[in-house]
This record gives sequence, structure tokens and C-alpha cells, in this order.
Amino acid sequence: MRASLSALEHYDRCAEAAAAQIMRHYSTSFSLATRLLSPRVRVDIRNLYAMVRTADEIVDAGLDPQDAAVLLDAYEATVRAAPSQRFHADPIVHAFALSARRCGFSDEHVAQFFSSMRCDLTHHTHTHDSFEDYVCGSAEVIGLLCLDAFYAGGPRPSGIEEGARRLGAAFQKINFLRDLREDSAELGRSYFPNLPDPASLDEERKTAIITDIRRDLAVARGAMEKLPRGSRVGVAAATALFTELTDQLAATPAADILTTRVSVSPARKAFLVSRAAASAVK
Repeated sequence: MRASLSALEHYDRCAEAAAAQIMRHYSTSFSLATRLLSPRVRVDIRNLYAMVRTADEIVDAGLDPQDAAVLLDAYEATVRAAPSQRFHADPIVHAFALSARRCGFSDEHVAQFFSSMRCDLTHHTHTHDSFEDYVCGSAEVIGLLCLDAFYAGGPRPSGIEEGARRLGAAFQKINFLRDLREDSAELGRSYFPNLPDPASLDEERKTAIITDIRRDLAVARGAMEKLPRGSRVGVAAATALFTELTDQLAATPAADILTTRVSVSPARKAFLVSRAAASAVK
């Protein structure tokens, strides 16, 4: 392989392989679902995920908040300038830049994402408005950046943006609920505005959160059929996995959510992905 590639092209491949490893190690669900994307889109989504995950780790690593803020500011500046440079010593930034140029990732959306990450260093609880802003920057704009990868500058059907936003929001809220104990005990955060103290989670509050998630998922499913086929199957698979998590959270007593992390077994994941893929191509 090396003989047929220039040195820079070889580094491109290595950087993209590093990004794929980030996704593989951090999210088995997304890693499984992305296998069903078309090859080029798969690489771009993995490159995007790796950058986002790196930024998230800066604020979740338990560093002094001031030190984390300095690192996050520097990383944001590097990431946002990355598309204008052909080579980066950081392979994750290099991979992101490749996809940013190819897909035309919105700098405004990248900036919104970093704004939400910065919020994690200063806010431990949220009002309704600050929660909406946080979810928009940390999840909804990621859905929009995924659309950049799916369409790569091509025309988009009307209504597809709202579906992408709502799917990103649903995924984020599901993770907030399943990580409730960890976020509170290890990071001192409570995201849901109706739950400033995670220990106060009861069936009524849990049901309200689940209902909100299901509304987001319903809107997202309504827009999914508009996606290009090479993207639709992978998105359907990810949605099926997170819908299963929602169902499991709904069936889990509120008190147990505070002591255990709900997950989907590998065998169940394989079944759900296969079923979703078969349905999406009909």
C-alpha cells in the first residue's frame, strides 16, 4: 500500500484510522451503526466523532477547570483553523480537517459545539433555557454537521434539518439519563432542569424525561426516509439502538437508574442493527 501512496496520503490514511479507533473504543453503538454507512460517509462521520470526543474528554477528564478551559480554548482554535491547513501533527485534527474540507462543515456549528463544552466547566445545573442551549450546541449541531457529511454540499430535502436536530437531542438526553449517577458523582453535574438533585429522580420525573425523548425520536424518524440511502441505513441502525436504550430506561425503576448503567447486550445490538438495516432499505 505504501508504494502506491504519497507520504501525505499515507498520513491521511493513518489519521483516519486513528479517528476510527477513537469511535471504536468509546462507542460500540456508533461504531456498529457507522459500518452501515457508505464508505466515504463512514470515514467522515468517524473523523467528526473523534474531534468531538476529544473536546468532550478535555472537559470530562477531571482537570482543574481553569486548566481545562485553557486547553479547550487552544483546541477550539486549532480545530476551527484546521480546514485551511493541509497537514497537522495531531492525527485527529488532521482527519477532521480532511472531512471538513470535503463536507464543508459549518464553522458556526463547530463554534456552537465548543460553547456548550465550555459550559460544562462553569455550569453544574441548568435552567430550562440553559439546558436547551446546551443540548443545541452539544448535540443538535452535531446532527447538522452529520448532514454536511451525508450531503457533502449537495441539495437537501426540506425538513431534514429539524429531524437531524431532534435525533441529536434525543441521543444526548438518553445519555444524560443513563449516565445520571456518573455525571453527578464524578463530575458534579446534573443536566435536566427538572432534576437539580439526581437523587430526587422518581417515576414521575423519569416518565417526563422519557416522554420528551420519545417526541424527539418520533420527529427524527419522520425525516429519516428523506436521507440518502447510503446514510439512511446507518442512521436507522443508530436510532434503533438508542430507542432500545430508551425502552430499557423506561422499564427500569427510577431508583435503579441511580445505581446501574443501562446497556444493550452485544447480541441484542446485532439483532436490532440487522432489523433496522433491513427495514431502511425497503
